[in-house]
Amino acid sequence: MRAGITGLVLLALLAGCTTGAPVVQEPLPLAATPAQRAARAQVESFVSVIDRVEPVAEAICRQHAAAQECDLQIVVDNRLDQPPNAFQTIDARGRPVVGFTLALIADARNADEIAFVLGHEAAHHIAGHIPKREATARRAEVLAGALARANGAAATDVRAAQQIAAELAARSYSRQFELEADALGAEIALRAGFDPLLGAAFFDRLPDPGDQFLGTHPPNAERRAVVQQTVRRLSGA
Repeated sequence: MRAGITGLVLLALLAGCTTGAPVVQEPLPLAATPAQRAARAQVESFVSVIDRVEPVAEAICRQHAAAQECDLQIVVDNRLDQPPNAFQTIDARGRPVVGFTLALIADARNADEIAFVLGHEAAHHIAGHIPKREATARRAEVLAGALARANGAAATDVRAAQQIAAELAARSYSRQFELEADALGAEIALRAGFDPLLGAAFFDRLPDPGDQFLGTHPPNAERRAVVQQTVRRLSGA
């Protein structure tokens, strides 16, 4: 994965590629301009963080669920029009994927922020949040469909009720999952030698979702508090 990460980032940051080009393995070009030198430094810092955090995340993954797929695939979305974002998903082979957009990498102010974000996204996989969310949505969908049919709803109304129920059920657990990923992500970053408290400063630059009804993310202050509590617990303070 390491050569793949480097190739994807370099294609976009140093060569100006804006399409999902295949991974290429080429030597790093000499950075001539200040912008190229800054881009090269970002690439090297990002890859260095991955080198340290990925094995820790995979080791913790194996400790949490021995039968779970723990070979993390780290990818970079090299489209220049994408906003700062990181995500976790599962590929067609069932392998866990953690992705970063270039804008997020560029927006990070230090290696601790990248480490914390990577730990957070890896934690979603380790905790099994995707299958848990899907299972919750399926149960709500089945129940809503049965209730709608029992009340004589038309087929289109049954389907609409199922879709609404599935969405609400998935959202009801999203905030809890985010806090769980913050705690485990902080542990991963700390074990990899980074400072999760500095990493969680990333929240300070995100719009605060507040305490919205059925919001998918908890308030930023609550997330920072979870990180602080995790660091204190692990540090024995």
